[in-house]
Amino acid sequence: MSDSENSSTAPNAPEYSVTELSFALKRTVEDTFGYVRVRGEISGLARPRSGHVYFALKDDKSVMDSVCWKGIAGRLRFDLEDGLEVICTGKLSTYPQRSKYQLVVERMEPAGIGALLAQLEERRKRLAAEGLFDESRKQPIPYLPKVIGVVTSPTGAVIRDILHRLRDRFPRQVLLWPVLVQGEGAASQVAAAIEGFNRMPADGPTPRPDLLIVARGGGSIEDLWSFNEEIVVRAVAASEIPLISAVGHETDTTLIDHASDRRAPTPTAAAEMAVPVRADLASSLRNLEDRQTTAVRRLLENRKREIEGLSRGLRGPRELLSLASQRYDDIGDRLYRSMLALRNVRDQKLATLNAAFRPNLLQQDIGRQEDRLNDLSTQLSRAFQQRITDGTNRLALQSKLLESLSYQNVLERGFALVHEREGGPLTRVADIHPGQAITVEFYDGRADATFGNGKTTTPPPAATAPKKVRQKKKAKDDGQGTLL
Repeated sequence: MSDSENSSTAPNAPEYSVTELSFALKRTVEDTFGYVRVRGEISGLARPRSGHVYFALKDDKSVMDSVCWKGIAGRLRFDLEDGLEVICTGKLSTYPQRSKYQLVVERMEPAGIGALLAQLEERRKRLAAEGLFDESRKQPIPYLPKVIGVVTSPTGAVIRDILHRLRDRFPRQVLLWPVLVQGEGAASQVAAAIEGFNRMPADGPTPRPDLLIVARGGGSIEDLWSFNEEIVVRAVAASEIPLISAVGHETDTTLIDHASDRRAPTPTAAAEMAVPVRADLASSLRNLEDRQTTAVRRLLENRKREIEGLSRGLRGPRELLSLASQRYDDIGDRLYRSMLALRNVRDQKLATLNAAFRPNLLQQDIGRQEDRLNDLSTQLSRAFQQRITDGTNRLALQSKLLESLSYQNVLERGFALVHEREGGPLTRVADIHPGQAITVEFYDGRADATFGNGKTTTPPPAATAPKKVRQKKKAKDDGQGTLL
């Protein structure tokens, strides 16, 4: 077509303003592509104060501007960062003010588990470097907590499993703090629940838990991602109440497992760690009680045998008093002889002094010395006499005590003591056989007899014999003598 033809047909084409053409292109792009899924690497990430997220998706040849509005960005379960490969779902649109097209992201997910694991590992290393996972920070789990706080969903099977296990082992009071366990807002709710339990006063109307359990059932890494969030990990590490993490199944691991005081492979296992088995405790207590009773009984039996052995080695009162009496007599005799010897020495000394000095010069001094010596001799004689009197009185009291303990006083009241002819006393009829020779000891003597057939017989009546006048028993001469 020649230039003249172009110039002649140009006026027939519709005329658009810049805005009209820009919005026409916008509608065409949006109607043509609708929802698309785009895979690429994040680049040029920007977060203005509005809360929206701006970035570019790129591969090895092209770049596409993208935007994620505030509401969508807040629901993402992972952190965005440059270099992270993602899959974005959204609408393709244009930005008329700058004649650019862009992807409006409505959903975003990492491009494979590897990206999430890499992000998780980077976060784990960073928090570990801060010391949040150190063993020195971990607290011991109480042996038998009175109140247990549980942070989990109120509608899932997890809370039922925990309550059932606690009821079987050792029922305890349970406080449930209901939270979301996945999705938007789950991480902030779990962190708020942990902090809320820690802020409860110990003496408040609602008892403060002694132990916390953060629990959730199993799921994919995306489902458990809320428990990898930094806000939850820091809340667990800062908890003053001992905390057990029970998120997922045995093979699942989240970052709060490193920060918690103890990790349980399942929620049911967390309940088993929280309380002991009451039946086992009762059995242990019974066993300890039986052992204590046996030990006390054995101790009492040993003490009884020791006392019986010691009692057999004790001497009788007569033997003890006789030794004391003999020692008293010996000391009294030695004291008397010492007094006489001292007086003789003083007399000799006085005689020597009288012979050594002239009577006409020392008569007055000698008289005073004689008076003093007489006074001392009188005082010494009185003290010696008082000592003898006191000793005699004590000996008389001990003799009366010994006499009161003697079995002969019992015989004097009409009793008799039966002996074997050449043996010890007989105390039971069963110990005597018919025809046995015995000796009967009375108050005033002994009589030999022969035991009959062991039957009790009544003697014939006899004439009343005149009562014997009991003579006063003469004091037994023990050969100790007397000082009076």
